Amino acid sequence: MKKALINKKPNWLRVKLPSGKKFRELRNLVNNHRLHTICESGNCPNMGECWGAGTATFMILGNICTRSCGFCAVATGKPKMVDWSEPERVARSVKLMDVKHCVITSVDRDDLDDCGVNIWVETINAVRRLSPQTTLETLIPDFKGNIKIIKKIAFVKPEIVSHNIETVERLTQQVRIQAKYKRSLLVLEKLKEQGVKRTKSGLMLGLGESKEEIISTMADLRKVNVDILTLGQYLQPTKKHLPVNKFISPDEFKDLKLQGLEMGFKYVESGPLVRSSYHAEKHLF
Repeated sequence: MKKALINKKPNWLRVKLPSGKKFRELRNLVNNHRLHTICESGNCPNMGECWGAGTATFMILGNICTRSCGFCAVATGKPKMVDWSEPERVARSVKLMDVKHCVITSVDRDDLDDCGVNIWVETINAVRRLSPQTTLETLIPDFKGNIKIIKKIAFVKPEIVSHNIETVERLTQQVRIQAKYKRSLLVLEKLKEQGVKRTKSGLMLGLGESKEEIISTMADLRKVNVDILTLGQYLQPTKKHLPVNKFISPDEFKDLKLQGLEMGFKYVESGPLVRSSYHAEKHLF
């Protein structure tokens, strides 16, 4: 991976600071119910837009991850004990917010025998019980590739199940230190085999990958029948994280979107500020 060549962000990466009544209401709700959101923990550039519209991605199983990926702003360390009241708190908040499409993700919990899947199931069931009209997207970790655990997610039938491959195979060891490229493909393949209707994955660009590698990764995702693809610009969250190798232009993102649709993806969200759950409600085709 080359050293970053550019430090100054181009104009197309400028975002508005979070503000507005809806944003303040949602922040108060998250704080009052002691919830974690990937919007905050991951320093998402779209937080102002999404929260201003009254939507957020809930992060369960705490806000400390057992993995130390080179791109991620979420804290790494020894997580706290599982909070079994969390599923009900998340579900109550979804109901209070009148969320029509709820996105749930989590930190990696490699410290737990079940990798946290039982909290996942409890949360999904709690949301369904309190807000039966709400559709669900679950952005899951790889669960160490454990098929029995993956089956538990498939069994509760979220409308969309997402697992991000994040980067091309050559860069995986540097970018996702404890993850494996082929294991992520296996997770996505097994989800489809277990009857999940819509699977989704995402790539960050600008870490030093070539266009050929991007296309090859997209082809690998199609081979395991992934339906939805997100492509976004990697942004360095702190100086301790991997540097940006290149800023991808909006035109390049448009070109990749067209190629993705030609390859058979049913929906491609591609742009500099795109993140996994950006415009997630549109992915319910």
